Amino acid sequence: MAGQTGSGVAGAAGSGVAGNVHHLARWRAAGGARGRVLASLALLTAAVLTFHCAVPNAVGRLGSLVEAFLPWLGLVVPLLLVAALVRRSAVALVALLLPALAWLGQFGVLLLPAERGAHHLTVVQHNISDENPDPAGTAAALAAAAPELVALEEVTPSALPAYAAALESRYPHHAVEGTVGLWSTYPLTDVRRLDIKPAGIGEGWSRGLRAGVSTPEGEIAVYVAHLPSVRIGPSGFASQLRDESARLLGAAVAAEPVDRVVLLGDLNGTVDDRGLAPLTSRLAAPRRGFALSWPASFPVSRIDQVLARSATVAEIRTLPATGSDHLPVVARITWDPAAGS
Repeated sequence: MAGQTGSGVAGAAGSGVAGNVHHLARWRAAGGARGRVLASLALLTAAVLTFHCAVPNAVGRLGSLVEAFLPWLGLVVPLLLVAALVRRSAVALVALLLPALAWLGQFGVLLLPAERGAHHLTVVQHNISDENPDPAGTAAALAAAAPELVALEEVTPSALPAYAAALESRYPHHAVEGTVGLWSTYPLTDVRRLDIKPAGIGEGWSRGLRAGVSTPEGEIAVYVAHLPSVRIGPSGFASQLRDESARLLGAAVAAEPVDRVVLLGDLNGTVDDRGLAPLTSRLAAPRRGFALSWPASFPVSRIDQVLARSATVAEIRTLPATGSDHLPVVARITWDPAAGS
């Protein structure tokens, strides 16, 4: 009887140990599988950050949609890091180095302090909103940044007198074409309307101007533009009209005979978005600063741009909110030494 009991106890113990070993093996296998999944997600994130231009645009303009929010892919890194630490996955932790380095390589330079040397021009760009309840206050806030140029979009006929009155003392030179305007401390020359209207938009749509500006360093060409809006819907990222307008604007910039060019505008796209390639391939983007400008309540993207040719946009930053759904941006520009009018 005793022998049988001992044998039973020993058998049960052996069975228990075997069961624990089997359970541990299964747990480790599951943990390893989860670690491989995390590592795969890390590699995918790194690939998209590095080769986002390879994401196809044929279906729903997925590539442009990804590029519109590309910096936010960096948030995947801390999320995967927490998961990798919980799972104690060395493979996932090592793999996370790739998206972290890819993000830093793509956007890390924007976080560096701006060079504080001399500059030639300070500009403000702002979509003031056609529903802005305080035009005079908005204009005063923009002038407080002391720029030489102020570019505005969504200037309505009813609000224009208020902006003109608030800005005229500091900016005696201004031009308005359609719903875009430019105010300047320097004289304006050869002001003309830009035809950047896509074929799918009706008559009366006027959102572009070109003006010569006589600065102490010589003549520059300034473009102010408001490209068509984009939408995210069931069919994907609807940016066709904006892209067509960007091509028309890019052609105008390419044909501009003046060396030094500054483009100020609500381009309804980021500098990473391939839809703006007709512009970003010809004009330099800011070297420092994210300056997320839209929407003003919780900015997730900079669609208000300052781009330049034969010049360096040393820094771009946002100004405090006005009565608009966009934040104003202010930028410092330095002319390239070899360039001239």
